[in-house]
Amino acid sequence: MLFFLVLSIAATFFISGVAVYAGPIKIAVNCTMKLGGAEEAAIKKFKQIVEEKSQGKLRVDIFMAGQLGKEKKVLELLKIGQTEMSLTGGLYRSDYANEYDPITIPFLFPTWEAIECYLAGPYGKKIKELALKNGGLVDFGPQKRAPRHMTANRKIYRPADMKGMKMRLPALKIWIDVWKELGALPIVVPAPEIYLAMKTGRVESHENSLVSPYSRKLWEVQKYLIMTGHIYFPWEWVASKPWWDTLSKEDQGIITEAVEKARKYGSAIEDEKDKFYLTELKKRGMEVIYPDKKAFQEKARPAIKRATHALAPGVYEAVMACSR
Repeated sequence: MLFFLVLSIAATFFISGVAVYAGPIKIAVNCTMKLGGAEEAAIKKFKQIVEEKSQGKLRVDIFMAGQLGKEKKVLELLKIGQTEMSLTGGLYRSDYANEYDPITIPFLFPTWEAIECYLAGPYGKKIKELALKNGGLVDFGPQKRAPRHMTANRKIYRPADMKGMKMRLPALKIWIDVWKELGALPIVVPAPEIYLAMKTGRVESHENSLVSPYSRKLWEVQKYLIMTGHIYFPWEWVASKPWWDTLSKEDQGIITEAVEKARKYGSAIEDEKDKFYLTELKKRGMEVIYPDKKAFQEKARPAIKRATHALAPGVYEAVMACSR
């Protein structure tokens, strides 16, 4: 009888124990970028902080290189609470708050600080509100992404130097419109074909952040690096609102603090990597040119104005105020 009583008590404690402790809360953090970049470094920093602060109650699982799908697919998963967090690009802005998103327009923002200013202002807050309403996203803020520049096989100092130049661009209407305004002949080429297109003369130039000419060894087919800094395109830390609402205030606080530290860390790493790529490209023989950026902005202005017509009233003025 005593044996069965002890067994019964033990079973009760076992069952209760399972009910009380169901294991750590798992947080999947997604990013479409490859391993080894500032994005992965930031997410690893986030993981470290969260797991230490929560003493193991929260566990972060990292999914890089689009393991959970492309950006649009992940946004859909976040909306319905099927994944937890993402370091995402700009698709959520264009999908959920397009009329408040001028960030994809080339030569509009002169610096990263102007981007931060805009996103911290009333229209940036509007983006967050619409991302929450339309996409079920909790938006924590931006992380720096290196500016985009040009490479070419001719010297480019001013827009006149670009006349008739065959330039590789992605199939983005706003970008094509702006570069046409500057005198280029845009040619849409898939990213994996950039090197071959340059080698065969199909295109004479392209634009991207410095990791592109470095990773693709474009110094073999391009002589000049033109530091236009024409787009500062941030990453954004977001979470699924349906999932977020299941967390305690304490856990939300741990995550919010960790994101703040991680995105600053990632931005600093991005700066370091950008300097490294520039140094390495110089070593490999690319000549660096600092063009007349104001001349590019002025020449592109008609296309920029056409692009801003689709935006909400006051957005363009807010960008100009942040750019002074």
